[in-house]
Amino acid sequence: MTTKIRLQRHGRKNYPFYHIVIADSKSPRDGKFIEKIGSYNPNTIPTTVELKFEKALYWLQVGAQPTDTVRSILSKEGVLLKKHLLDGVKKGAFDRDTAESKFLEWKNNKQRISVKTSIKNNLDIDIKRRGIIVIQSLKETERKTGDELEKDILQYKKFYDKFSFVDFHNAYSKKRLYKNPKRN
Repeated sequence: MTTKIRLQRHGRKNYPFYHIVIADSKSPRDGKFIEKIGSYNPNTIPTTVELKFEKALYWLQVGAQPTDTVRSILSKEGVLLKKHLLDGVKKGAFDRDTAESKFLEWKNNKQRISVKTSIKNNLDIDIKRRGIIVIQSLKETERKTGDELEKDILQYKKFYDKFSFVDFHNAYSKKRLYKNPKRN
């Protein structure tokens, strides 16, 4: 029995979310599966991934083959790196403590980068949605520590909460309806 790690589609039409499952390669996409190890929601900004890290690592070590999309998800979560490091330990390239330290170093670096990009992405999204122009230089973000970045995030959230997205949306939808009177 060859096993695959793949996505199982759920949700309504044009609004999918996926369960990450371990399944026999011959079973249908949304059919019988062995174990559910997580979920993936591409509808949120940024996309949401919930994953049982240890289970995914176990199934990879046992020999389950991930599909292309699941492979990229596992790579972003660090499961493939952890498997690679543990394979190096088995071959005697280095010891387990070195592998753990390398993985933790990668994880901390990834967290630091993700905080910077999430601030920038959230500002870009808010600017597009609300029509507000806020200028923030990337150089200032790079010089700040983690605590200062968290304070900035809270400050921007408070600032944006003062504005009503509903008013902007209603004005836009009235404008659209005015241009096309047949549309109701």
